Amino acid sequence: MMEFARPWLLALLPLVVAVAWWRYRGAPAAGRLRHPHLDLFGSGTPGPRVRAVRLLPWLASLGVALLVVAAAGPRQAHRSEEVEGEGTDIVLALDISGSMLSLDFQPLDRLESAKAVIREFISGRPHDQIGLVVFAARAFTQCPLTLDHPVLAGFLDEIRVGLIDDGTAIGLGLATAVSRLQKSTSPSRTIILLTDGVNNVPTLEPETAARLAQTFGIRVYAVAIGRQGLVPFPVEDPIFGRRTRQIESKIDLELLRRIAATTGGEMFQATDPQALQAIFRRIDELEKVRYRTTVSTWYRERMAWFAVPGLGLLLLESLLAVTWLRRLP
Repeated sequence: MMEFARPWLLALLPLVVAVAWWRYRGAPAAGRLRHPHLDLFGSGTPGPRVRAVRLLPWLASLGVALLVVAAAGPRQAHRSEEVEGEGTDIVLALDISGSMLSLDFQPLDRLESAKAVIREFISGRPHDQIGLVVFAARAFTQCPLTLDHPVLAGFLDEIRVGLIDDGTAIGLGLATAVSRLQKSTSPSRTIILLTDGVNNVPTLEPETAARLAQTFGIRVYAVAIGRQGLVPFPVEDPIFGRRTRQIESKIDLELLRRIAATTGGEMFQATDPQALQAIFRRIDELEKVRYRTTVSTWYRERMAWFAVPGLGLLLLESLLAVTWLRRLP
């Protein structure tokens, strides 16, 4: 259906018609000649040029009217429709501590592997509000709940290790995610907590944050990323440059199980990219809520449909006025 971005401009159309009528009434009438033998001159009917001159005001006014319509911002809106589907509010709490650079998720490190899977997860849930929280020694909201998933994906791309002082504040990250969902009115509210470490920042105990999530009816899926034991880790050597050495990787799986159990969620462990993808597919299947909403799609601007013919008519009127319909003194 067609609508206008600035419909109030259409109020100028009656003025355009009035000006056209005034110009038409003021156009010169056909010349008169008094002669005793008019029959010598044949028919007194005005010729086509005389009639066309009187139509010039209407030609110009039609062009102006089309430009007024173009200025009103015509656009074609796709019909809104009521859709029934599945959706929920989800906050992803992502660990960006230094250990997320471990290379046991070849060819990428743990963080980049997680970002790739999260990006795919987001694209598969177009009707969900999804937010993003990151944590290391501290936690902050990278992106609040939004349906604008391209913007969310842009914020996800900006995440890197080093944005926050190093550490693993699981409790603080979880509590920050809970705060983003606290005022949500969705029938289903979910946190996906991704970490590869042990809570080592005593700002807020993870169990306290889990009970807070339980109070608000928020379900937490805890995902442990990586394997325990020795894993390859990149280091920068001032002499030999970038190289890889083995470091000890510790993940508090029992803590993650308690967090998930407290909130009615589940705990998973991914030791490779394929397992991480399978976990997110499982979470995607678990988090399905029916909803009914009205969705408006997008607008297609139609200004050119009116502006181009309008300018063409004004140009035609000007050309005729100085050529075929030119008035001589």
